[in-house]
Amino acid sequence: MNRYSRQILIPWIGEKGQKILGEKRVLVVGLGALGSVIANHMVRAGIGHIHIIDRDFVELDNLQRQILYDENDAEVCKPKALAAKEKLERINSEVNIESKVADLTVKNIETFLDGIDLVIDGTDNFETRFLLNDACFKHQIDWIYGACVGSTGMTMNFFPPDGPCLQCLLTEIPPPGALPTCDTAGILSSVPQIVGSVQANEALKILLNDAHISRKFLYLDLIDMEFKPFSVKKSHQCPVCDQGVYEYLQGKKASTTITVCGRNMVQITPKQKDQISLDELGKRLKKIGKVSYAGYLLKFIKGEHELIIFPDGRTFVKGTTDAVLARSLYSKYVGY
Repeated sequence: MNRYSRQILIPWIGEKGQKILGEKRVLVVGLGALGSVIANHMVRAGIGHIHIIDRDFVELDNLQRQILYDENDAEVCKPKALAAKEKLERINSEVNIESKVADLTVKNIETFLDGIDLVIDGTDNFETRFLLNDACFKHQIDWIYGACVGSTGMTMNFFPPDGPCLQCLLTEIPPPGALPTCDTAGILSSVPQIVGSVQANEALKILLNDAHISRKFLYLDLIDMEFKPFSVKKSHQCPVCDQGVYEYLQGKKASTTITVCGRNMVQITPKQKDQISLDELGKRLKKIGKVSYAGYLLKFIKGEHELIIFPDGRTFVKGTTDAVLARSLYSKYVGY
């Protein structure tokens, strides 16, 4: 029996649509809670070529919500891109899966977009999402945004070149420490399951050019059982979809990382110099690690790493010289 027989019965897919899906190329960026759900759906749906990228490795506390991993992966700290590829190939050996253990940056993003039909966001930080937005609009590749924290989630499809785009929805990246992250506020495992499934469902519709593709922003809260779609208008002052200016892709708004020689430490400096509330950030971090706040800087210790955070968001990550790991820790605990 055809493994896609139940899917083919869906009128807007059918045998013709299934053949089309088998010829498509999808890039999933980030393989955490959202990305693992998305990649799982894409492989089971029979997307012919799936590219996956993630900079992180599997940890025990990932298993509560990241469905592609198990205790063996966490025990050996296996890179998520490799662990996901192994699992996904056992689910569907007919699909071509290319995985990359890497940090998506200004320097490499355009190489990952070569030949891609659709990009799906499974990331955990706004800087990467704004970079994705720039690159996808420059190369006119549809992409699907997704995010979740606590009991809430959100998603929206974006269609270059017309817009709206992510910068119409959110004009600037929130300053470091302004918003909670999954590592500071927690997350229900059901939230990424739902948001990722919505993203995957929209992906099938987009790849098949179905008439029912959503063009609205969807917000959901599982505590209050709210599912609210909102219309987003294109901004005629938007640098991306109105003016074709790609500041994140050009590196003009990217944070910088510097490995501090001889000190086993990386300095991260966000491009935006917004003042952040170290007092509020300290209250969130105190729930998950050791915090000391001297008024002019905040120290946070989690495991073998220490973060020294200044009011302008500049942060020293001690205990590593790996810039990719430092950026990952910064995204988890400071948020950017």
